[in-house]
Amino acid sequence: MDGTQQEHTPAGVNMNNWRLPKNLRWSFQHMADFLPTALISRGEGTVAPLPAAHRDLDSVRLAPAFPSEAPLSVGSVMAAAETDGWMFMHRGTVLAEQYFGQMKADTPHLLMSMSKSLIGAVAGALIDSGVLDSDARLTDYLPEVAENGYAGARVRQLLDMRSGIDFSENYLDPSAGVRMLGQAIGWSALKAPGPTGMYPYLRTLVRKTAHGGVFEYRSCETDMLGWICESAAKKPMATLLSELLWSKLGAESDATIGVDQFGTGIFDGGINATMRDMARFGSLFLNDGLAPSGERVLSKEWIAQTLAGAPDSRDAFADGPVDNLMPGGMYRNQMWFPYPGDEVVLCLGIHGQMVYINRPAEVVAVKLSSWPTPQGPAKLSRTLRAFDAISAALLVEANTAPPASAAPAGN
Repeated sequence: MDGTQQEHTPAGVNMNNWRLPKNLRWSFQHMADFLPTALISRGEGTVAPLPAAHRDLDSVRLAPAFPSEAPLSVGSVMAAAETDGWMFMHRGTVLAEQYFGQMKADTPHLLMSMSKSLIGAVAGALIDSGVLDSDARLTDYLPEVAENGYAGARVRQLLDMRSGIDFSENYLDPSAGVRMLGQAIGWSALKAPGPTGMYPYLRTLVRKTAHGGVFEYRSCETDMLGWICESAAKKPMATLLSELLWSKLGAESDATIGVDQFGTGIFDGGINATMRDMARFGSLFLNDGLAPSGERVLSKEWIAQTLAGAPDSRDAFADGPVDNLMPGGMYRNQMWFPYPGDEVVLCLGIHGQMVYINRPAEVVAVKLSSWPTPQGPAKLSRTLRAFDAISAALLVEANTAPPASAAPAGN
């Protein structure tokens, strides 16, 4: 279904202005038009079908977060959160799929940090095949890391963002590490002298605490993980993503990954893909690593240990230096767990990107957005609650009535 919002199509978008609020909707859907990218091929395999049985999910009501909260519906949440597209799948069938502005089913959208979850899946596939060892030191694959702050760190600590590296993810601080990284890779104008390129930048990082401590969300962890994967497999990440993931999903479309001045992938947030293909990716975490195509992408063991976490994953998450607004949650293998337990799993990206997996409800949902600011806690919370509300209604329906009889009632 196409929305009716009008899309602003700006002239002269470039690395200096593409993240201005007025340009975001256009730039997130046209990254290859103004920045360099590499192809992630879907290969020659058959497209995995996504059968549809569309229903009115806009009217599903959210449970109030507090007694005085104004009534909210799924439709009102999506309308108020700069939604470019959203979809909802139950047991592999699409119940809702909406696009706004000029975005369509075949439009690639910048995933921002949902890219991290795809890199985590590549690492998982390499670990499954024995090419990569999660317990190995980084220096086993990259001897040059012995000369920087990652010396002594292990692959597992990158996967769970528990190294001791000194890096700030404060998006609003122009001097933060995440902003220096953006300058180094050519995603923003150079405002201060520094290294050019992803790997030269990573070589400058220093350690602030012992490796293996508390969780701290840092994009550089995924960039280092991508570098380790490339070194272990002796292939560029675009090729690994194609061979190990995209060609097995039954994807409809090729994806792309942004690259720096030397052709190195921007692993932490540079992948562009369609909403439908991201729903296929989310299905891996419902089906024990099997793609909708029927091909195995990740082992049952990898999925199981992702869901279980380490014995101290939740303590490490709670004790981190930033309140992640997910009490009882954790971060494991580049995936978010917003609640206690393993029922709900998320891929998240700034400016409103989400893949939502609800295992008991057999649900995968996706929302792609262009929030004007990198973070929006209220919008994130309401999106999560909207998907929770639909999932809860489907569970109630399944337990009280024949399936697919009517649109689920709000809760």
